[in-house]
Amino acid sequence: MIQHHPLTIAQLKAKLLSIRQPHREHSQGLNASEKLALVITQRVGTIGFFFIILIWTVVWIGWNTIAPVSLRFDPFPAFVLWLFLSNLIQIMLMPLIMVGQNVQSKFDGIKSQADYEVNIKAEQEIETILQHLENHQLALDEIKELLKSRKTPE
Repeated sequence: MIQHHPLTIAQLKAKLLSIRQPHREHSQGLNASEKLALVITQRVGTIGFFFIILIWTVVWIGWNTIAPVSLRFDPFPAFVLWLFLSNLIQIMLMPLIMVGQNVQSKFDGIKSQADYEVNIKAEQEIETILQHLENHQLALDEIKELLKSRKTPE
């Protein structure tokens, strides 16, 4: 008779990897400036921010085009103040967006590694289940052989 040594549940648990928490791991590793850059990147990349800029531009240019001349503060057609402020906003946002994207990229790397570890754990669990199924099949075969040997007439 073949002797089998299946792993115990405790041995299986010790063999498996623990599951990481990439969101917590990532957020704990951020400093204040990275958190600020991430918040700004998340807000600037929304349709709401686009509409704010669109409305601001339409109101600014509209006011300075059709308002009474005495109330216009950025004369048509140059809109120098509007161009200056728009460029200033762009100059300030571009590095912040890039920092936010770099921070997000680091998170994606952590998340990717965690996904890989989950896949490894799933593979280990599947191998363990298959090992148990094989052990059960061998035990059933042995039981079947024992039953056959008892049924054979002498």
